[in-house]
Amino acid sequence: MSPAGCGVRKGTGACGWPRGLWGVRVLGGTARHRCHHVQAARVGGRCLQPPAQEGELSTEEAARAVPSDLTPEECQELENIRRRKQELLADIQRLKDEIAEVTNEIENLGSTEERKNMQRNKQVAMGRKKFNMDPKKGIQFLIENDLLKNTCEDIAQFLYKGEGLNKTAIGDYLGERDEFNIQVLHAFVELHEFTDLNLVQALRQFLWSFRLPGEAQKIDRMMEAFAQRYCQCNPGVFQSTDTCYVLSFAIIMLNTSLHNPNVKDKPTAERFIAMNRGINDGGDLPEELLRNLYESIKNEPFKIPEDDGNDLTHTFFNPDREGWLLKLGGRVKTWKRRWFILTDNCLYYFEYTTDKEPRGIIPLENLSIREVEDSKKPNCFELYIPDNKDQVIKACKTEADGRVVEGNHTVYRISAPTPEEKEEWIKCIKAAISRDPFYEMLAARKKKVSSTKRH
Repeated sequence: MSPAGCGVRKGTGACGWPRGLWGVRVLGGTARHRCHHVQAARVGGRCLQPPAQEGELSTEEAARAVPSDLTPEECQELENIRRRKQELLADIQRLKDEIAEVTNEIENLGSTEERKNMQRNKQVAMGRKKFNMDPKKGIQFLIENDLLKNTCEDIAQFLYKGEGLNKTAIGDYLGERDEFNIQVLHAFVELHEFTDLNLVQALRQFLWSFRLPGEAQKIDRMMEAFAQRYCQCNPGVFQSTDTCYVLSFAIIMLNTSLHNPNVKDKPTAERFIAMNRGINDGGDLPEELLRNLYESIKNEPFKIPEDDGNDLTHTFFNPDREGWLLKLGGRVKTWKRRWFILTDNCLYYFEYTTDKEPRGIIPLENLSIREVEDSKKPNCFELYIPDNKDQVIKACKTEADGRVVEGNHTVYRISAPTPEEKEEWIKCIKAAISRDPFYEMLAARKKKVSSTKRH
């Protein structure tokens, strides 16, 4: 006999399908028949839907229905089980939603951080590029974009690391006379450790961290800061920072004299020792010390950092003036068009604006400039040595085969395109001309230290 409420025919289930699809479930100790509804059956490769029964309950209704043969306790137990099931399903769904939300946040966080880092790296690269073209504007850009703190210590650390920075630009920034730049210079020098290094070793380290600028006043400030730091790290080596300053300059000039091929008269150790007598607060430095410094420079010259750029702006990044001019040859009196750049107290000229190396260099120390008339070219001016009519100007040029040779001009005659450009070039060159300020500074400092003994 079929269970009550099943309404089944003999040999069939409630759905009209063979009895083999029946199942038996025990609930509360009572055996009940249960139909397994078949969603589809495949017969002969065709999909057949089970026959619908009139009055059949939906899945949700069937799930909520309570069998009529259950006791009240069993009904309550069934209701508790169903409620707990719904709670568990809701918890599972909530956990799934939370996991999906957290996963999405992690993915978004990763991509956001990556984008932020990429953007920051781009801005830092832009700041370095700006610094190499104009140091002050580059520093300002980095500060405004929160890539650098506006403190002398933070800026000094940035310059000391020097990643991607043009060392000529570093030297120019450190040499500026603004009070803040001077503070940065001292913070920069403080990052160098000179303890137990002799003076040549310390100078090698210091001069590799930037490129010395061409202006005497800038060099003076930088070497003064170096001398103070060296004496701080090595107390007792020199009587005063002035002694360290003078000897440092003497070593730099010795390096040039010994290793510059244009200098024919190479100084000996005895001459170097004699040149530095009386600089230690009126007394002499130990001869052995000076001889060791001389031998160190003789055996290994200073390594001067060179900035390898793809265009002239890396080396001549902020010239006083630049433009096309005509230059009269030295031996062969022909006029040639050259691209001139005025910077760092030197006049450089190139065959083309894209050339990396100049065809010639004219240092402006001890030169004068004047307007001249020329029968073949208008708007002319000359560079010359005053009171030395026949003396060859100290300069160099590159020959066609690549050799660097000394110039042979007693005067450099140059023609500008217009009268206005001629006046502007004369004005800028006059401002750049100096009369060997290094020797003037050294002479003043030597006079100071040598007079100490007399007082």
